[in-house]
Amino acid sequence: MAVTFSRKPAYAAATPAKSGGGDARAKLMTALANPYISASGAACLFLASLATLVLITSDPHAGSPVIRLPLTQIGATKNAPDGWREALTAEGAEEAALTPGRIDLSRNPFAPKPAAETGELPPAETQNLPPIQQGPGLAQAPIAGLTAPGPGGGPLPIIGADGRTAAEAYARPFTPNGRPKVSVVIGGLGLNAQTTRAAIETLPGEITLSFAPYAENLQGWIDLARAHGHEVLLETPMEPADYPANDPGPYTLIAANRPDDTVRKLEWLMSRATGYFGLSNYLGAKFVENDQAMSTFNAVLKSRGLAFIDDGLASRRAGPVPRASADRVIDDELSASAIDAQLRALEGGAAGRGQSLGSGFAYPVTINQVRIWAAGLQARGLQLAPASALAHR
Repeated sequence: MAVTFSRKPAYAAATPAKSGGGDARAKLMTALANPYISASGAACLFLASLATLVLITSDPHAGSPVIRLPLTQIGATKNAPDGWREALTAEGAEEAALTPGRIDLSRNPFAPKPAAETGELPPAETQNLPPIQQGPGLAQAPIAGLTAPGPGGGPLPIIGADGRTAAEAYARPFTPNGRPKVSVVIGGLGLNAQTTRAAIETLPGEITLSFAPYAENLQGWIDLARAHGHEVLLETPMEPADYPANDPGPYTLIAANRPDDTVRKLEWLMSRATGYFGLSNYLGAKFVENDQAMSTFNAVLKSRGLAFIDDGLASRRAGPVPRASADRVIDDELSASAIDAQLRALEGGAAGRGQSLGSGFAYPVTINQVRIWAAGLQARGLQLAPASALAHR
């Protein structure tokens, strides 16, 4: 039945039409009062709203709670070149699969095209680089007697019955030759397959690699890194000064948390994989300044037989575990020339103090400049060393 609302004067409205409109409204109100009909109507309205949301967002899970990590904010930089954000995204169509028994280096889309494609010669400083000497691979993890089941069944590091620790067993062997030692840690690995492969496959084995705990296939990446001779660190997200605006992730160690909560989070993080000789920090300006928080952190590392290598934030913190702090972050300013200047400063520090440690992130330009720099260290009278060789209690 059609209900008509006329704008004609009242006197022009026919009586049947008025009566029909009233009957329709009465029937409508009676229907809405029926609980079954009203419930069905509400369900239809919900489904219509959900369908509209899917059409707008193209995401059937748009209404589900999610955890978003600010990966594009990792390693705040200045003068960042084009493409650095893409280094944090998922692998693309050209990415080689991580297949057991087959190691293929994927093409870096940010690197210059090969000479075969452009007809040009490579830059002079890269023409005569010697092949990377990564040396023999390290022992496959886990090493017997150094793990126990952790949360969810993952492996937690333990001190062996003979007193051997993960800090000793998983560190890259190193023999000093009397020259000043210089080390570099490259962090943020595992978030992007292409840059992770580039770090593993093109950097010398003495370069220490640090992996994000949230990386997919984390154990596979660590195994691949060790097979290429790299010792490995596991990154620990720590509370920064501007938390929660800058949130390192769901298992971030918070300075004000109770000790048992810090232990619980650390055990989850450490059980994500095995084969690392120690932990490194990701952010943490607020956490490392808290005495109780760092006391709990150090106690856990000591009981697990791990080392701690930080990017310089905890340089004033001593501890009962093997540890070292970076003298400088080499890619705070993200350009080839700025990174080269920081690497030269590392050399100067090593010459003056006998050793020096730098920290960088897995940006394509960082990986490339570190590779070029490392190739000439021996000729300049320095010895490239893994970070574990600089760690002391």
